[in-house]
Amino acid sequence: MATLNELLENFHEIACSPKNQLNAYLEQGKKVVACVPVYTPEELIHSMGLVPMGAWGADIELKESKRYFPAFICSIMQSILELGIRGEYKGISAIVIPSLCDSLKCLGQNWKYAVKDIPFIPMTYPQNRKPESGKEFTKASYERVIRDLEAATGEKFSEASLAKSNEIYNEHNASMRELAEILEQHPSITAVQRRDIFKSAHFMRKEEHTALVSQLIEALSQVKEKESKIKVITTGILADSDGLLKIFDEHGLQIAADDVAHESRQYRTNVNLELEPLEGLADKFSRMDHCSVLYDPEKKRAGYIVDLAKKYKAKGVVVLLTKFCDPEEFDYVMVKKACAEAGIPIIQIEVDRQMVNYEQAGTMMEAFIDML
Repeated sequence: MATLNELLENFHEIACSPKNQLNAYLEQGKKVVACVPVYTPEELIHSMGLVPMGAWGADIELKESKRYFPAFICSIMQSILELGIRGEYKGISAIVIPSLCDSLKCLGQNWKYAVKDIPFIPMTYPQNRKPESGKEFTKASYERVIRDLEAATGEKFSEASLAKSNEIYNEHNASMRELAEILEQHPSITAVQRRDIFKSAHFMRKEEHTALVSQLIEALSQVKEKESKIKVITTGILADSDGLLKIFDEHGLQIAADDVAHESRQYRTNVNLELEPLEGLADKFSRMDHCSVLYDPEKKRAGYIVDLAKKYKAKGVVVLLTKFCDPEEFDYVMVKKACAEAGIPIIQIEVDRQMVNYEQAGTMMEAFIDML
């Protein structure tokens, strides 16, 4: 069995070299489908023998994508399109883009014109996802995705295969939730290493990632912790930058738990396996909550973050606010108010795929620690 350091290095290599993972699957003769965040129905793709691979953009200079987007739009979307224009997704059979925010809608339309050699498959979700009509709408959208995937890849869909994929994804969800609880007890795991573990899941078949996570859980069970750090909760869309995450370690902060779309938000909700496979997948989406891109007039996410901080005895909340992300900006007002009422210190740090200097963020974090 691999050692803890070997496993952490493995997660790091996968997280930081998605192109290598893509090429490895292509060399195995597998067809890969890119999945743009968030909540793209990977189970459908997986069930057809395809490899779902996350497309969350990259920290790269934006050139060609600026011809399609205004400057004041999420850099995650811009960098996804930039990678497509540059040919970094070469070999991918199709890209599935959900329409959960205005920027995602723009990305889908721009993709059709900017990257003509990779088919764009839209995934249209309803705003009101909880009523039966919303579930029916979601199911109909899944059926359209299935037809488009069959046309783009030549593979066929079956309910029996989806039932198996739903089981595999439920198992992976459970393993990631268990790991998150265990990592809270291991402050020696750095913020970057924690990121690597979660990020790597986007570039692997879930059964393969579950196997790695199981090994990591076993390795961590042999570690006796000696370190102690100040616990905080992170929340936002993306917490991916090494430069930003190293600030946590430099200042003795431990991410005890997260409400980050790129990380734990993906694994909160399981498919109900007692339902028909496609209905179960639509039902799963209807039960998702506490997210800025999901319709929630009551804004229950604010209370969820407060409860998360209390559960893990966190000293504060760090909001990693993606620049120009309207849903996150709207939510911040309610999150800040809820934390203030609960007496939980909160800090907002604006993040962007184009950030190269983190001195200001470091200064803000130092002031936040003084407040703690």
